[in-house]
Amino acid sequence: MSFLKNDPALKEWRKELRRNQTDAERFFWAKVRNRQFFGLKFFRQYSFGSYILDFYCPEKKLAVELDGGQHNLPAGKEYDTARTKYLNAHAVEVERFWNNEVLVEMDAVLARLELKVTNQNLNPTCPPLI
Repeated sequence: MSFLKNDPALKEWRKELRRNQTDAERFFWAKVRNRQFFGLKFFRQYSFGSYILDFYCPEKKLAVELDGGQHNLPAGKEYDTARTKYLNAHAVEVERFWNNEVLVEMDAVLARLELKVTNQNLNPTCPPLI
């Protein structure tokens, strides 16, 4: 049986990732845990298909990825592109931030994320009335 969300085969790896968070992940988690961010529930190291997302908000179908320098290398870019296409095909939107952005400009990161979660309440298939 194939699991789309939180595959038990990836449980130990998810736990290991939670135990060994980056500074950026720890800092971001402190801002969004326990429904502190617009009352939304975020999960850390949530698996979706064969991918483990840094953070996931099921209510908004939003993945938040915090990227280090390896994501700027050709192999990292290729992997991220395939991963984003897979998630988008399952109606999951991906928002990416550099680790340095989170550590140095957290207010800007949260402001950008706020725009994302508040605008997602709009129905994109219905054009605005003019």
